[in-house]
Amino acid sequence: MPNPVYINRISACLPHEPVGNEEMEARLGLVGGKPSRARKLVLRSNGIRSRHYAIDPHSGRPSMSNAQMTAAAVRGLLGDGFALDDIQCLATGTSTPDQLMPNHAVMVHGELGHPPAEVVATAGICLCGVSALKYAWLSVRSGETGNAVACGSELASGLMHAGNFEAELEGRVAELERRPEIAFEKDFLRWMLSDGAGAVLLEGRPNPQGPSLRLDWIDILSFADRMPPCMYAGAEKDGDELVGWTRFDAAGRARRSVMAIKQDVKLLNDNIVRLTVEEALQRIMPRRGLSAAAIDHFLPHYSSGFFRERLATGLQRAGLAIPEERWFTNLADKGNTGAASFFIMLDELFHSGRLQKGQRILGYVPESGRFSSAFLHMTVV
Repeated sequence: MPNPVYINRISACLPHEPVGNEEMEARLGLVGGKPSRARKLVLRSNGIRSRHYAIDPHSGRPSMSNAQMTAAAVRGLLGDGFALDDIQCLATGTSTPDQLMPNHAVMVHGELGHPPAEVVATAGICLCGVSALKYAWLSVRSGETGNAVACGSELASGLMHAGNFEAELEGRVAELERRPEIAFEKDFLRWMLSDGAGAVLLEGRPNPQGPSLRLDWIDILSFADRMPPCMYAGAEKDGDELVGWTRFDAAGRARRSVMAIKQDVKLLNDNIVRLTVEEALQRIMPRRGLSAAAIDHFLPHYSSGFFRERLATGLQRAGLAIPEERWFTNLADKGNTGAASFFIMLDELFHSGRLQKGQRILGYVPESGRFSSAFLHMTVV
């Protein structure tokens, strides 16, 4: 029989003070010296009021790396008999590592400096944090390790800084005369993404005092068999195919902002709920016996408040119409932190005093990279 697994500690790192909507552009910089024409439109739709950036508010320079921020979240798990030396498995997920090689997990391990242990990094976009969580869960569930730490983190501000777009502006003067903002699929993400990290400690026994979350199951599905790439970085799109960054010379990468994060907004809007909610739940609900009445807290990750009503409609169509008073999200105040978002939501709920023994929590995390979805179920003990 597999071992039960419990989330016993949760921690989040949100760098510096919150940044309000009117301060964003000063922190990220003006592209081409001009205010973005997309910013107010995007902010009106996404409903985000504040977020955090790992950018020094005085100097405007990066204040920490993704690895340092993730390590800070892990350190938040320590104390009361649990030390760095006790970590047996470390699994990390991020779409914005500080470098291509080596992987993010070993960089976090190096920052923490705890003794040799199994470390693994998962790749992807928003979903890679849950992929890291599943690896950690399976490690403890199988009995391979007695504990595991799972992390999700994003350092989006480095990619969103105006300096990454200057060369493109210089190389597309004629087009910019007609359309002075960066192509919308790039520019709108500057006002959507922010920085943060979260970490959880999984063990084979619940806390002797206070709440624990028994992690019952995690289901992850990819729909890439039928969908082209939608959100990507380090590539340019050629029809439905991606041309990777190694196919460009240095000047071409700069001129076309190849390293910037991009998203096909129409493809996203047309498919994200249909695939990651409705079709995913068609496969998951019969297997897991899910019903709306049995869910006390629903933690959905969505990139923008624009999708909240669509998500509710998708749940209803799938036969899982969880009343919105049972939803828990902190998107408006913590921002869209991608792979860290679910951890940051769970951290706030876990420490809110709202959890009661026996309550059931359902998490939902999609990503639009090539359309993937995760649902995960926890029980308060």
